[in-house]
Amino acid sequence: MSKRAVLEVIALDAEDAVAAQAGGADRLELVTDMAADGLTPSCETFAEIRAAVDISLRVMLRLADGFEACDVDTLVRRARELRSAGAEEFVLGFLDETGGPDLPAVEAVVGALDGCRWTFHRAIDRAPDRDSLRKQLADLPGLDTYLTAGAATGVDDGMTTLLDEAARSGEQGYEQRILIGGGLRLDHLPRLKAAGVDAFHIGGASRPDGWSAPVSADAVRTWREALDA
Repeated sequence: MSKRAVLEVIALDAEDAVAAQAGGADRLELVTDMAADGLTPSCETFAEIRAAVDISLRVMLRLADGFEACDVDTLVRRARELRSAGAEEFVLGFLDETGGPDLPAVEAVVGALDGCRWTFHRAIDRAPDRDSLRKQLADLPGLDTYLTAGAATGVDDGMTTLLDEAARSGEQGYEQRILIGGGLRLDHLPRLKAAGVDAFHIGGASRPDGWSAPVSADAVRTWREALDA
């Protein structure tokens, strides 16, 4: 039997988390403030969600809209607080003024994670040189995933890049799993699955009534069934 594809769903609270798990999500990305494209949730929110579900949780480490680290000391403090609250997986990604990876910031935050697994998020889609970014980050402890649409504008424009990077899986800088998200639609899945992609991330697609409404278990189940087909 083929390995089940990972379905990650954005969750803002425990209600979202319960619905996502009921629909077949394997993992949640925990954020707050989607008006800023997803910021770090409180330790209280993390604890409520952790108590409500038993699937994997990846917690966002991001203080403001955009991809600058802003206050690295605060990021490190928040990371340590979340670790103390029981968080074991994270999401982060910071760029410098040239669009390359902000290595001092990333290394400082990763240093607070005690070797936990983490995703470098869609900051990669804003980098002018994706290959260089991957190779600069390749040896950081815990990095096991890139969340990417292949382009800042989404999967439609990034499909060629995604397929090219999937074909390089296992090369230096390309050992990490590709998690596809950002304008992802169900009709994208056949090409991506055929290329060996096995991890997918949805946000708005799990909320037919918009971000002001909770995650729909039925919407998540539609994606689960499509991935398992």
